[in-house]
Amino acid sequence: MAKRRNFSPDFKAMVALAAIYSDGKIAELAVRYQVHPSMIGNWKRTVLEGLKTTFARGAAVRTDRDRDRDRDREEEITRLQAKIGELVVERDFLAKAFDR
Repeated sequence: MAKRRNFSPDFKAMVALAAIYSDGKIAELAVRYQVHPSMIGNWKRTVLEGLKTTFARGAAVRTDRDRDRDRDREEEITRLQAKIGELVVERDFLAKAFDR
């Protein structure tokens, strides 16, 4: 069974830009870079979709994943602050118990 090839982000970007700027056909690029034409089409589509968000007006475009990550981070901070509070109370209690 053939092993799947992994391509670097730089290589993908180079091939996608070649597909965007090239007057030739994607099939020709596929032969030149030894990549399947559908992969080149996917990479080209990804680049073009990314350009839409690059030039978006206003604040950076936030996805649901970004909002979920922020919410999870805030919950983790709240949980850790509560744990720190418990440990401070416990430390103070023990310090008073052993000072006698």
